Amino acid sequence: MNEEIQPATVRVFIALAPPDEAKQELARELGPAYHAHPRMRWNRIEDWHITLAFLGEVPTAVVPLLRPPLADLAAARRPLTLALRGGGHFDERVLWSGIDGDREELHLLATEVRTVVKECGVAFAERPFRPHLTLARARRDTPSCAVEAAAGLTGFAGRPWQAERLHLVGSNIGRGPGPIHYRDITAWRFGGPARPTATEPLSP
Repeated sequence: MNEEIQPATVRVFIALAPPDEAKQELARELGPAYHAHPRMRWNRIEDWHITLAFLGEVPTAVVPLLRPPLADLAAARRPLTLALRGGGHFDERVLWSGIDGDREELHLLATEVRTVVKECGVAFAERPFRPHLTLARARRDTPSCAVEAAAGLTGFAGRPWQAERLHLVGSNIGRGPGPIHYRDITAWRFGGPARPTATEPLSP
């Protein structure tokens, strides 16, 4: 019997994900920008997320070490009430939507997640936490696209929603010429036990 060979490393991050209704609401608001800027590298709506800690490329063996403390952290926390609001850009290249709602609790959660990662002995580039949802990247020859698209989101105020799960996510960045795709390695419900996922190939 052939066993699937697991990669030696995996690119991972820890995040929250808006529910489908919130994503669809923002997607409708982005309709004019999709039409006006088709050459932007738009992220797939199913991949939209709020990154709490980006670990980058780590040994696959790290994943089992992260699971128990992250599960405990999620079980001890209550869901956050958040909303998508407005938009902006980083360096006139990266288009994003802002995050409103329980921002203080969101910052605290990000701090706790990063502490867990460091206590597991995982080194990562710890950047200041700036809550946002990355939507697209402008091509180098048309940087103004992100600026114009951000201006179109100025008045957007999405309805509140509950962030109910903490996600450990893997990506295929650097693993081929195609688009970036993400998939849950594991997700934990806040205040509850872990939710097994169908795409969880990294068990020890």
